[in-house]
Amino acid sequence: MSNRAFLALFAILILIFAGAVATGAWLASRSSSIDGGNLVGGTFRLTDHDGQRVTEQDFAGMLKIVYFGYTHCPDICPTGLTVISAALDQLGTGATGVKPLFITVDPERDTVEVLAAYREHFHERFSFLTGTTGQIAEAARAWRVFYQKVETEGASDYLVDHSTITYLMRPDGRYLAHFGHDVTPDQLMTAIRAAL
Repeated sequence: MSNRAFLALFAILILIFAGAVATGAWLASRSSSIDGGNLVGGTFRLTDHDGQRVTEQDFAGMLKIVYFGYTHCPDICPTGLTVISAALDQLGTGATGVKPLFITVDPERDTVEVLAAYREHFHERFSFLTGTTGQIAEAARAWRVFYQKVETEGASDYLVDHSTITYLMRPDGRYLAHFGHDVTPDQLMTAIRAAL
């Protein structure tokens, strides 16, 4: 290799190294400014079970329990909503500052009327929310929720695969904690009480 070729290669390597160092410094400065409480949740524009348009601002100042699901879910969603309801029952008057929100992942079937009827089976503090396909997709993205319609050939109905996470959100709307589908009413009640 000639001296000229060696110097050119050396100069390229120095530029690559300098670029990597600068990029690393920039990423470090960005990551130190990221607030973990803002990675889950956010703004939404939906319609509640009474047909009223609502946004996240309508629930400001309350500790929120957020659950994504759908009314035609055969078992997981009713179980999750029953656990939330039981935890709120255990809190009694302590649940006054808590707002449970159910956001459908099946807006095609979960109309305002369907949600209003479904709500009667769960705690009275619940708000059941629906919206357009785009509004639901936007809310699901904000909470990092996966959902996908599953149609079976020859079947007249369909299921929706979706995340089964219960989110606990601070009164200012920031993420506080989350729970899997195996959470018990006692565990959820304890977490809510500690956050109040």
